[in-house]
Amino acid sequence: MRFQVLDIVPHLANPVTGRQVRPDERLAQAVASARHAEELGFDAVALGERHAGSFLSSGVTVLLGAIAASTSRIRLQTGVTVLSILDPLRVAEDYATLDQLSRGRLEIVIGKGNELRQLPMFGIEAGRQWDALAEKHALLRRLWREEAVSWSGEFRGPLEEVTSLPRPYAGSPRIWHGSATTLTSAALAARWGDPLFSANAIQPRDAYTRLIEHYRAEHAEHGHDPRFAYVGAGAGFLYVADTTQEARRAFGPTYERMIELFNAPGNHTPGNDWVFTTIDDAIERGPVLVGSPQQIAEKILWFHEAYGHDLQSFSLPTVLPHEQQLQMLERVAAEVVPVVRRAAPTTLWTDEDPYGGRPAFAGRTVADAAAEIEKTRV
Repeated sequence: MRFQVLDIVPHLANPVTGRQVRPDERLAQAVASARHAEELGFDAVALGERHAGSFLSSGVTVLLGAIAASTSRIRLQTGVTVLSILDPLRVAEDYATLDQLSRGRLEIVIGKGNELRQLPMFGIEAGRQWDALAEKHALLRRLWREEAVSWSGEFRGPLEEVTSLPRPYAGSPRIWHGSATTLTSAALAARWGDPLFSANAIQPRDAYTRLIEHYRAEHAEHGHDPRFAYVGAGAGFLYVADTTQEARRAFGPTYERMIELFNAPGNHTPGNDWVFTTIDDAIERGPVLVGSPQQIAEKILWFHEAYGHDLQSFSLPTVLPHEQQLQMLERVAAEVVPVVRRAAPTTLWTDEDPYGGRPAFAGRTVADAAAEIEKTRV
């Protein structure tokens, strides 16, 4: 398995202590966490994107640029790029710039967005975000793969022989599709043969299992190679302690108060209530990774039994002091990651992955790259 550290850059006060850092400190923490993740051997770091609520992640490309400049190896991802509300030409330009800065380390995760309040801010009618996502994804693919693109559609003005600049570092970066609760994004990923990233954040495991099974079935129906039906999975809050009982006692009050605030009317998209409202229920059945290193490793492998996923994401408890967050990240790297890597191998980002040697394989379709891999085995 591969491992990612995800930050959607919430800017919240600790609901128990009232402690809250300044915005500049919070952004600096995101960069420092990414740098530390690289030092610890994590495979990827990702930033989310939000334009409503208590988040500082509206300028994802700027923040990822700072991370690109302070790292050299770790892959850069998003979680997600809310393509439904954005101009695909600007996305192509901004993220290709990041790809150049990082010398080919970029892969993005696109989605419709799980925050309804940001739709009218960008002129997207509620209920049309799925249509906007599908159209804009098709255009983004063309802009990264072709020059002199002519195009017309519903959600932005027409283009006439446009070549987006800069070009990506060495062909198009890989595009993942993020899905929180609906099958639509999973079906879009399957249609194009792209990988899927399941939020695995607030619902029971069975809900995400259905999502992933639907993706794999549609991926096969479209005739894509099942070897490249890669799946990522997020998680709820992370909290590591010597024992699960200690983690429960220390983090339980903060967790339960945060869920109470999240589930309050107006604080989330209707229908996306956090199901596991007590820390005990969350540890036993929910997507949180709270407990001892052994408990967390077992929980990830419990997910893997159902999902067969290739990439596991961790979200640090950002309302806690940053030094404490980094200490937890160190324990995950030392005591969780090696156990899960051995138990759940994957070909993601290896020589068997068409994008694994990027930039060597980038700029070709998955089918072309896979065919070239097969030639090397003859």
